[in-house]
Amino acid sequence: MDRFIDGIELLAAIFVGLVAADTFISVLLRKFFSTSIPDSYDFGRLLLGILIFWGIAATSYRGTHITVDLVWSAASPTYQRLIDIFATLVLLFVVTMQTAMLFDKVAQTRADNVLTYDLHLPTWPFFAVAWAGDVSAVLLIAIRTWRLIFQPGSFNRAPLKPVE
Repeated sequence: MDRFIDGIELLAAIFVGLVAADTFISVLLRKFFSTSIPDSYDFGRLLLGILIFWGIAATSYRGTHITVDLVWSAASPTYQRLIDIFATLVLLFVVTMQTAMLFDKVAQTRADNVLTYDLHLPTWPFFAVAWAGDVSAVLLIAIRTWRLIFQPGSFNRAPLKPVE
């Protein structure tokens, strides 16, 4: 299971690198050679969407997304666990609904034959890769929920340190 999780995190990291490379190379070509990569804007936009959904998968499992721990830090360990379980169940529901809606977007983009501007490439495969990232997020959040409920020691969070 951990290899699967590490693979998803690696894919998210690869998409970060692709977005950064696309941006860097595009700026370099424009600045020094007065040219651009065909469909660079479309590729950047579509890759950023992919990155967001795969990033949701990576951060949701580890619990490293932005959180507000004011109530959690004041609670006892039992209530902290209950808060974590409740929050993860809400996240699982929201991301599952988002995944269902994104599948509709993939199907509609394919049916409408939406193409990139310069090279006239179909955009639906990019949407499908983003959707796969969202499916991975649902799987990882479900695994996290399972572990929070049945293996409570697998996600011990350190208490917050006061700001000095």
